[in-house]
Amino acid sequence: MVVMLGIDVHKNTHTAVAVEQVGRKLDQKTVRATDAGHRQLLRWALRNWPDTELTFAVEDCRHVSTRLERALLAAGQTVVRVPPKLMAGARSSARTRGKSDPIDALAIARAALREPNLPAATHDSVSREVKLLVDHREDLVNTRTQVQNRLRWHLHELDPELDPTARSLDRLCELDRLTAWLAQQPASMVVRIATELVTDIRALTVRANALERELAQRMAHLAPRLLAIPGCGALTAAKIVGETANVTRFRSEACFAMHAGVAPIPASSGKTNRHRLARGGNRQLNAALHRIAVTQTRLAGPGRDYIHRRRTTGDTTMEALRALKRRLARVVYNTLHHDTTQQPTTLPAAA
Repeated sequence: MVVMLGIDVHKNTHTAVAVEQVGRKLDQKTVRATDAGHRQLLRWALRNWPDTELTFAVEDCRHVSTRLERALLAAGQTVVRVPPKLMAGARSSARTRGKSDPIDALAIARAALREPNLPAATHDSVSREVKLLVDHREDLVNTRTQVQNRLRWHLHELDPELDPTARSLDRLCELDRLTAWLAQQPASMVVRIATELVTDIRALTVRANALERELAQRMAHLAPRLLAIPGCGALTAAKIVGETANVTRFRSEACFAMHAGVAPIPASSGKTNRHRLARGGNRQLNAALHRIAVTQTRLAGPGRDYIHRRRTTGDTTMEALRALKRRLARVVYNTLHHDTTQQPTTLPAAA
């Protein structure tokens, strides 16, 4: 007997629903989202199904499910991550209408039964650290962009002809020029606020640049072959490593491509044989592969040659680009596998 336990995770509570292999609900349990609650959930599952193969299907919300996954993996249990998009179909096909934590947990369990090749969760602290650093840098950059937009409006009020060029407000030399210019203006509230905004932009830029250097250093040790792929810089490599979360959890490169949302979806009928764009999968990982593909189309090499061959056979530019992204997923998967097996046991200290 196989029992699938779907878990709907929240900040304060986790709700688990157990189903048998055909999807019939067996029992449910709600526990606190604490270490004690995780142990209580595990005892409940082992006590009710002691001689059963258990699989825990967790909604893929790693900002709230990380501690639960760690507890289950440390106990030797099998954990799979279910993309939230798969739950919609399971809910719509169920006899029970509405939405609640038990209904969502039941949908997670049934989605995991319907999709047997979902990527398993792994306890990988290295990729987790990379993802945290990448996300933190992106938050800093987004905050800096908001501050830059506010600064531009204040500068326009002070002097409409003073319009810094695009993408120049993250350069320290440009910030120095603005600081000197503001110091020469008559004292006013607008000048004061603009000066403070320039100071904030400078601090955010220094922190973001330091994180970029640290990520580049980590990637040189964790994924040197990934950096060797044309069009894959340090930030893109860090995004791929962080979002992949240990490539060994994928059964094949096809599973990895599906997870990244670059596997084309069949859309054929009768004599028409075609594929359409996949809008699912991990969009962050998809964006990283897209950046590599777009860069390769601008560089002389196999990527641009492949795009040209696809165009000569009748593909549109976007169809050829999607085909290139699918090929890149295979290259990235094999490269990550090689880098993972050759991964050093220790990481370099941050600069």
